[in-house]
Amino acid sequence: MKTGAGMGYHQLHLNEDWGWHGISIMTVVQVLSRAYSLNCSDKRHVAVNVNTRSLMASSSSFIVLLMVLWRGGIYANGCYPSIISFGDSIADTGNRKQLASISDIDFYCVPPYGQNFIGQSTGRCSNGRLIIDFLAESLGLPLIPPYFNIKGNLGGVRQGVNYAVAGSTALNSSFIEAISSGSSVINASLEVQLAWFKQSLPFICGNITSSDCRNFIGRALILMGEIGGNDYNFPLYKGKTIDELQSYVPLVIDTIVSAINELIEMGARTLVVPGNFPIGCSSSFLTTYASDKEEYDPVTGCLTNLNKFVEYHNRMLQTNLKNIRERSPNVIIIYADYYNAAMQLYRFPDKYGFTNEALEACCGCGGPYNYNDSLKCGDVSTTLCDEPDTYVSWDGVHFSEAAYKLISKSLFQGPYTIPEFYSVCPTTSISQAGVRLSNYYININVMPKKNYYNI
Repeated sequence: MKTGAGMGYHQLHLNEDWGWHGISIMTVVQVLSRAYSLNCSDKRHVAVNVNTRSLMASSSSFIVLLMVLWRGGIYANGCYPSIISFGDSIADTGNRKQLASISDIDFYCVPPYGQNFIGQSTGRCSNGRLIIDFLAESLGLPLIPPYFNIKGNLGGVRQGVNYAVAGSTALNSSFIEAISSGSSVINASLEVQLAWFKQSLPFICGNITSSDCRNFIGRALILMGEIGGNDYNFPLYKGKTIDELQSYVPLVIDTIVSAINELIEMGARTLVVPGNFPIGCSSSFLTTYASDKEEYDPVTGCLTNLNKFVEYHNRMLQTNLKNIRERSPNVIIIYADYYNAAMQLYRFPDKYGFTNEALEACCGCGGPYNYNDSLKCGDVSTTLCDEPDTYVSWDGVHFSEAAYKLISKSLFQGPYTIPEFYSVCPTTSISQAGVRLSNYYININVMPKKNYYNI
């Protein structure tokens, strides 16, 4: 590799003979990462020219390569160097557990939760990894640490922080308690989590308004939940009707949208915003709402009205995300369709290896769906299935690791995001592609605004 300065620009030249190895393409990514580090966050100042003397690759593979070249912010370990996560138990990797150790907050995801992590209880509300864990792995990142596990040692954290807390809501916790007949709701709403994020930034990247912090936020992948599900779950468990909940949906959506807009103002450039899961397929709601009067889906056995309500929430969320895209065209807003990514497991459980009852919990206390609200997974009287990977549901509320893995793959390597995530971040496709490029020549011109930069 060699570099050279020309008339007002820098050039990077790369001449190599590449064989049939996907890792070779990452050499290109390393070159681009080096060019991008030249204070060139404005892509208008970056020109990439590609010439080949001999190109032996399929047209589809070459298109994938061009997509990589176009993303000036791509990194050698993936498209994003860090993940910033907010949310509830779907994404919590240990915050509630840590909070319970230093306060009077209860923590219910005790063993056998986390049993796939040998010899430790991680604080995850499943038997193993969650969607955020599989996403981090696919981007070449370590598992994202929970905020309260590293709160006193944020200085060395550059690959992300997880602020999600099990049981949290989008709306203020006191409001949810008021509409849920006195339910105890943890004070870790989306607003609170965002405040924790702001408080931690000086330790991670310096002054919150500095260019270092804006670059850190701008290059991170922001995962907005899932959040909002508990805003409906708490009142539903306390007997609120779906009709009563309809009026709360705009409040929940507005709170999520407000947080997104605030993060964009702080410099966020890529945000993944999940919809809610089909709660009508949850063992807990199937048990709570069991009645001859309820309407069940003839294919899945799920509660139709509850799922229709979730679809209403998801449609309103998507409409608002469309408005954000129109106002902020330089920001990538990705809607993650958690609903349909999960529904495929209920519609075709055998196809995906879930050979036990798709609606029955692996860990529970008997009954049609192996769920009892008064005896949760981990209690002495509960039983644990022999093959968790053959169950969609882990505890009647949360998915099994096997289900989360398939949902994550469907989202980030499949068709269940808008726009499709792999079109924005083609790293996974690249690492698996067998592309042969011979004597490939890459010329990257970095146009400085005022001064020349040494590479």
